[in-house]
Amino acid sequence: MRTGNFHLHCSIAALTLGALVMPATVQAQDADAAATTPGEAIVVTGSRIRQNPLDNASPVVVLDSTSIAKTGLSSVADVLQRLPSAAGGLNTKVNNSGNIGNPQDGGGVGAGTSEIDLRYLLAKRTLVLVDGMRYVNATAASGIPSTVDLNTIPANQIERIEVLQSGQSPLYGSDAIAGVVNIITKSEQDGLRATAQYGSFRQGDGHTQDYNVSYGIKGPTTSVVLGASYVKQGKVSTADRDISQFPNPGQSSCLDPRGGCSSAAVNGRIVFNPGNPSLPAGGSVTVRNAPLMGQGTYDPTLTGGDFRAFTAADRFNFSPYNYFLTPSERYGFWGSAKQELGSNVTFRAKLVYNRRNSQNQAAFLPLFIGPDAGNGNLLDTVSIDVTNPYNPFGITLNSGTNGQPATYSFIGRRLVEAGQRTYTQHVDTMTANASLDGSFHVGSRKFYWDVNAAFGWNDAKQTFTGNVNAARVAQALGPLANCTGDCVPLNIFGGAGSITQAMLDYISFTEHDRSSQSMQDYTANLTGDLFDLPAGPVGFAMGYEHRYQHGSFTPDPVIQAGLGADIPAQAASGSYNTDELYAEVRVPLLKDTPFFELLEADGAVRHSDYSTGSKSTTFTATGLWKPVPDLLLRASYAEGFRAPAIGELFGAQSRADAPIDDPCTNVTGSGWQSSATIRTNCIANGVPADGSYQEPLGGQIGTLTGGNQNLKPETSTTWLFGAVYSPAWARGGFARSLSLEVNYYDITVDGAISAINPQVTLARCAELGDTAACDNVVRTSSGRIASVLGLLQNIGSIRTRGLDVSFNYSSPMTDLGTFGLSVNANHLMKYTESFPTGTGSTTISYKDTTRGFPDQSYPEWKATSILSWSIGGFDSSFTGRYIKGVTEGDGHKLGDRFYGDVQLSYTPSFMDSAFTFTLGVNNVFDTDPPACNTCTGPNYDPTTYDVPGQFGYLRIGVKM
Repeated sequence: MRTGNFHLHCSIAALTLGALVMPATVQAQDADAAATTPGEAIVVTGSRIRQNPLDNASPVVVLDSTSIAKTGLSSVADVLQRLPSAAGGLNTKVNNSGNIGNPQDGGGVGAGTSEIDLRYLLAKRTLVLVDGMRYVNATAASGIPSTVDLNTIPANQIERIEVLQSGQSPLYGSDAIAGVVNIITKSEQDGLRATAQYGSFRQGDGHTQDYNVSYGIKGPTTSVVLGASYVKQGKVSTADRDISQFPNPGQSSCLDPRGGCSSAAVNGRIVFNPGNPSLPAGGSVTVRNAPLMGQGTYDPTLTGGDFRAFTAADRFNFSPYNYFLTPSERYGFWGSAKQELGSNVTFRAKLVYNRRNSQNQAAFLPLFIGPDAGNGNLLDTVSIDVTNPYNPFGITLNSGTNGQPATYSFIGRRLVEAGQRTYTQHVDTMTANASLDGSFHVGSRKFYWDVNAAFGWNDAKQTFTGNVNAARVAQALGPLANCTGDCVPLNIFGGAGSITQAMLDYISFTEHDRSSQSMQDYTANLTGDLFDLPAGPVGFAMGYEHRYQHGSFTPDPVIQAGLGADIPAQAASGSYNTDELYAEVRVPLLKDTPFFELLEADGAVRHSDYSTGSKSTTFTATGLWKPVPDLLLRASYAEGFRAPAIGELFGAQSRADAPIDDPCTNVTGSGWQSSATIRTNCIANGVPADGSYQEPLGGQIGTLTGGNQNLKPETSTTWLFGAVYSPAWARGGFARSLSLEVNYYDITVDGAISAINPQVTLARCAELGDTAACDNVVRTSSGRIASVLGLLQNIGSIRTRGLDVSFNYSSPMTDLGTFGLSVNANHLMKYTESFPTGTGSTTISYKDTTRGFPDQSYPEWKATSILSWSIGGFDSSFTGRYIKGVTEGDGHKLGDRFYGDVQLSYTPSFMDSAFTFTLGVNNVFDTDPPACNTCTGPNYDPTTYDVPGQFGYLRIGVKM
């Protein structure tokens, strides 16, 4: 897809990030042409037909390289996630790796990846293009994602980013339900460009280095640009921020009645089954004085012996062992070449390589064994034999798998001797593009054509330290006679320090996982004018696309055998290809008549045929009306679809540990105690009728899901109504530019691919006795939840609607300099999810709320504004970002937040304007994120709010 220089105002709200907004008249510097005039017909994201960008019928946000630099951020994804229309998405503030499991879409956790999610519809429903072409999907060695890792695209390669804030599957195909992000890269440059930036949080952590260099040679018919980049982001540990010292906000010890601390204690917890006369009374015990190393010296009595009753104070506080900001290192190179092969044909080629080294971290491994451990593997069947030299109880602790009653419920032991769990990723990404484009005449009419080929490869390797082999744990705890060869009997009863290095060497292993994705994309396009009407020429575009995608995920052999103590996973792989045809037509109806300065209609259709059996034909229609020159009105209707992704179709069963509550637990304030209906339904689901079941405070529940090859494509409808007012009377007077834009959107997604929220499944089983829900809740004999099942399916619908508002003003040059003010806001009017149940269907509204699994907030208002001033070689800006408060499911209010960012730049003329010196502070008011009780992040929502602390940076730029 070719683009050219153009001035954007009216229908294109040009935003700068940090502020996310810039004055409405913005010149996008794409060097395809040396110079163009305002109003030249070009291709703008939202249409395949060349047109005057002032009359674009779609709401497009444009961010150029200068706008991105103004944020002081080193990640393009972080920049895009500040858009008011964005919902966040995975980023480097998200530390979740195998410690809480894999998401329910088959994509893996995507550790170290950064995405863009528009309209809260998840990143998989936002299409990412590079120069109008598909880009290879991400990998992170934990699954097969359906999203692009934006950090694989070097920032200094980007000329600008065009964000289409509306669905356009008829033009761009699958995934373009929420919108399209089209990253336009540099094709020309004259001379050297380089920047060096260093930043850090005021607390002395999160040190970030960002270096970029590129050099271009521009000849009469040949242009070559070469570039390299290096970014290193330091860690921010949860131990170094007040909000994350304990599992709950404001918590000061594990004695807090809210719970949250883990029962996998450093000295261990042994839970016996009720009524077992052979073991100490008290039910749950721990070591009195650790470590206990001696064979045969234990006194298992509670009074004066080596054990005592387990209390909340013995629980383990895992919170300080995580990351607020994950450490990562990215480096790579890129090249772009353009060669004119004649007066009407141009050859273009691009090559990009990127390497990411990143890490996630979790606390020491919680080793749970026993019938109520909930691992779903061999560890749930382990019996500690009476002959184990460290078993002090005189009997075999039976798991109940050999026909004998289970004598214990579970043992939880935090393996501090093995060190913290670390997940280290090494990800290589390479893409290559080649294209031919040109034009030809048929009579007096000019037609434009292009043929393109894009190839992408992505390979990820992850190394996980701190895991153990379940088979070896079982052997080391079993009969001493079977612990032969290199087997070393395991001591899990002696407390912290009792597990020796020899024991660790036998049971532990380093886990190696791998995933990869590849893509081939071939397109051909033709556009031009067919014939003239009184109001102007009828434009058209048509094209063909063939795409092939393949993905695979290969866990460590020990994990595939079901023998890991962390999150289980199975291998998965799959591929598909698709053939697609599209056509678009634009018809001018009226022009230059009273009340009809302009009236146009646009329509597009696309047919897609997938090798997986999915077929789809989608249609869109748009209308553009200018009753007067200064006012533009637009309306559009678009059908959309999203074909099931590789991970959704072929992903094997995976597990996520959800921090949700079991309504069947017999504790104060629970439904079990207050409702006879809930008690009846819970007993029918397998909870003991005697009320002996109590869910551990602050526990996590294993949820199982997997791919489904019977999935159908999601479908969507999008209604859009907008107005842009840009008065000519203001320009040339007190304003260089002035515009106000308002867009209303209404999106409905039907047949949404998802698994039903496990909290909803539990609630419907307990409260309504819903057979379909209860069938998906698996419990052990003691009533504990072993797993909540949720196969991916086309479960129902999602609906969201709201308003985007944009105001842009820039002053003319004055003796006091130039001033600018921009405001961009999103008003969320509705966000609901509906899904079927055994007795009908139910709808949940998320507007004004936050949900912690997965983390996502839905504020009614989000706004970003910038106030700028420049004079001579000085530029300054203040950016304000506002997020209206939301409410958690427990009624806790997360208050409003306002962030402020400041940047100052100086380009001295006495240095021939070759150098620019920049100083900036993000979060200048030191605003903390609101504390969240239910978030899986470190007590706040990292998809919506910033890492606590002020971040300052210095940058030097060179242009020669």
